[in-house]
Amino acid sequence: MLLLIILLPLLAGTSLTGWSGAVQNPGYRARTAWIAAAVTAASLGLLLMQAPAVMGGEVLRQFTPWVPEIGLNIGLRLDGLSLMFALLITGMGLLIILYAHNYLGADDPAGKFYCTLMLFMAAMLGIVLSDNVLLLIVFWELTSISSFLLVGYWNHRADARAGARMALAVTGGGGLAMLGGFVLLGQIAGTYEISQMTAVAAQIQADARYPAALILILLGCFTKSAQFPFHFWLPQAMAAPTPVSAYLHSATMVKAGIFLLARLTPVIGGTELFVGIVSTTGLVTVAFAAFIAVFKHDLKGLLAYSTISHLGLIVFLIGLGSPLAAVAAIFHILNHASFKAALFMTAGIVDHETGTRDLRQLGGLYRLMPWTATLAMIAAAAMAGVPLFNGFISKEMFLTEAVAFSQAGGGWHWLVPAMATLAAVCSVAYSARLVHDMFFNGPPRDLPNPHPHEPPLGMKAPVALLAAICIVVGVMPSLVAGPMVLVAATAMLGTPPPEFHLAIWHGFNLPLLLSAVALGAGLLLYFWLARDKRLHGMTSENWFGALTGSHLFTRGSDRLFEGVGRITALLETGSLQRYLAWMVMACVAAVAVPVLSGQTPGTGSRELLPVNAVALVLWGLLLAACVWLMLKHHDRFQSVVVAGAIGLVTALSFVGLSAPDLALTQLTVDVVATVLLLMGLALLPRLSPRESTDARKLRDGSLALLGGAGMAWLAWVMLTRDHDSIAWYFLNQSAIAGGGTNAVNVILVDFRGYDTFGEITVLGIAAVGVLALMDGMRTRRPATDANGEPYTFAVQPLMLRVAARVVLPLALVVTLYIFMRGHNLPGGGFIAGLVTAVALALQYVAMGQTRAEALLRAEGGRRFVRWIGIGLGIAGLTGIGAFAFGQPFLTSAHGHPHIPLLGDIPLATAALFDLGVYITVVGATLLTLSTLGAVTREGAGKPSTPQPANDNAHAKPDGVQP
Repeated sequence: MLLLIILLPLLAGTSLTGWSGAVQNPGYRARTAWIAAAVTAASLGLLLMQAPAVMGGEVLRQFTPWVPEIGLNIGLRLDGLSLMFALLITGMGLLIILYAHNYLGADDPAGKFYCTLMLFMAAMLGIVLSDNVLLLIVFWELTSISSFLLVGYWNHRADARAGARMALAVTGGGGLAMLGGFVLLGQIAGTYEISQMTAVAAQIQADARYPAALILILLGCFTKSAQFPFHFWLPQAMAAPTPVSAYLHSATMVKAGIFLLARLTPVIGGTELFVGIVSTTGLVTVAFAAFIAVFKHDLKGLLAYSTISHLGLIVFLIGLGSPLAAVAAIFHILNHASFKAALFMTAGIVDHETGTRDLRQLGGLYRLMPWTATLAMIAAAAMAGVPLFNGFISKEMFLTEAVAFSQAGGGWHWLVPAMATLAAVCSVAYSARLVHDMFFNGPPRDLPNPHPHEPPLGMKAPVALLAAICIVVGVMPSLVAGPMVLVAATAMLGTPPPEFHLAIWHGFNLPLLLSAVALGAGLLLYFWLARDKRLHGMTSENWFGALTGSHLFTRGSDRLFEGVGRITALLETGSLQRYLAWMVMACVAAVAVPVLSGQTPGTGSRELLPVNAVALVLWGLLLAACVWLMLKHHDRFQSVVVAGAIGLVTALSFVGLSAPDLALTQLTVDVVATVLLLMGLALLPRLSPRESTDARKLRDGSLALLGGAGMAWLAWVMLTRDHDSIAWYFLNQSAIAGGGTNAVNVILVDFRGYDTFGEITVLGIAAVGVLALMDGMRTRRPATDANGEPYTFAVQPLMLRVAARVVLPLALVVTLYIFMRGHNLPGGGFIAGLVTAVALALQYVAMGQTRAEALLRAEGGRRFVRWIGIGLGIAGLTGIGAFAFGQPFLTSAHGHPHIPLLGDIPLATAALFDLGVYITVVGATLLTLSTLGAVTREGAGKPSTPQPANDNAHAKPDGVQP
């Protein structure tokens, strides 16, 4: 059930919204939004079904082994803390989807937006539900990637691209550091399950590696949650659409670091090092960012720095480590989500209606947009901590904990409540500025849209709901938020917190006095700065100049790229021969060190096999072919043919070594590779230029001899020694554990199925890469040569066409035979795919590409892209199916069901995986073949003058020659 909560947006959400939003019209846009909302509501509904048990104190778990050898398992946990965050992610996601449907313009691709949003939502749900830190880091990096796509959604804008790159660089770098911390943490604890780490927290904190693990993990948390000095990426991400900003700032992305700090508090929290680093970072962030926010003229920029400040407040409370500070942190997470989402949506409304977010242009909008102004004032009052709004109560708790820390520590600790109060003063000031500059402060000035009005109900309704929550929680905090805060704080601390009361009034005390001072001083500060519009002429650069984080990051990255560019220019000369020469020289030098020092091993004691006459003939043929290639390599066509002969010798060697599977694979790969190389050579001159000087020939010959001698020596040393081979394990276990007697095939589809899945994925990527590089490219060659004769195979020979018709059905029968026998006898999906590809390649040669693709219904080869996708999908779904039975990915099941008349039939689920391999191999081979063939395809019309192969500047979009 817990896994389904993640998979719904991850699989159903992304696929359905991507499919529905592919067509750009209003009907499809609405349908895409409804699909996204339905998927989100389904995940929310599943959470609500589990909520009563969790609120009653239960902890729900789900565990499925994935890669248990390295500790990576699908371990999920739903307790009070994860329930609170998951409800925020899905509940706020529903409001964002409703708001975005009315916010996005007609030209904004809805499918792209909602598909990426679903991916991001799934990644966040994965983070908060993960109980395995390695699984958590997978989802953690997925949030970085998906947020990069969301921030850069308007990729035609330079600021969006720059903001997305900065966000990815900072949060991705922090994630890399955190991965190192998690590995250390797992090594110390002996497990990667967070729930098990809690039981050995004392052992973890006493280990000498604890400080390194703590700092690395905190780097990940601080970068993700934009803590000082890593805060600068968050304001730059404001180039994203406002629904994205509202979602990232209220319930997701930046809250991921907060969640992880809370989740790991029982494991790594409570030490002096933890308290010192976390509380200090949080306190500096809350004060620094609040001060900067006052001077921001961009509405979303102001809100971004206010978010950084409030995140610092939460980090400070978590860092203190006291139970009541944890309660205050949990409560403020809820409050901040409500008023910050409402304010970002308001900013989007104002931007949508006026065309600007510049507070120096806005003003007087209360008269034109009274409902929006009222809702914004409610949310801003909550952010400023005005009584009777939810932010007031959590701000009181923040000041209470700051005062308690000061009283407990004495000495310089008085700075803590002083900085907390200063931050509260600035919070009131920027909240007052947001309301006053936007809705009052004279008439608007030079608005791009001079006639703003109230937005549609779909944009206003989510803001109204969140504003109502700010009021209801502010008036009845214990009744509305108390139970959730209790279970979340209990999950965070590991034990129930002391008794606490969420109430408006706690009597006259020092925190109340500080709060009153903050309200009064904040209003005075703002109106003093705003007199005669002085504030409009101030910026944060007036205070910090070129020392701002974004400027330092940009300048540092520019210098880094300049340095890398100089190194690249020095090393990358464009000469492949030189690169190869340096690599071979490095290898020769590495081997020469032990050889010259006399530390090299000699011939081993293993008994050598006798040499027969067939082997000598094959070696002679191989040597002759290699010598021919060395002397005649300038003739590209003949070189490919001779290289095919070398492959044939290799296949015969496999036959001699009793490896028929490998021989079949080598033979079919050799044929397909030769065909593709010959097609590629059609784009190049027949003869390669002779550029090597005598000195280079001497160098290359010497390196070749040294390198070859070194490889021969290494092979001799290895082959003359006995060793413990793992082959016997596979031979003994292939029938028992894999259900097949062909050990090679069982290894490929079962024991090493994960590797095979990666290999066919790379094969598919390579084929699609060929299509992407060469799609639309055409050679410009005449229909006849210089003597007026037509090019070879301009008209396909009759005998070839007749033979091809006979060969294809026979080849398909052979393919089926090879595929079906592969699990027990030589064969399998890979070999069958290559046999099919060879047979279909023959049809291309016999019929011509146009006729062949018409019969295959694969015009331009595009259908073969789907074949690759179908093949990978079948292979992947076969692996995922193992999860349903509690087994790791790609675990195979096998048996011998009895079928009437046929008897016992050996079946294995690996056959489905092999089918995916077969379809992928056929699709990738034919896609490459089709793409290369299309480059040299003759266009209609009169023959044209030959042009370079890459000159397609005048080609029509469909590739037909003019």
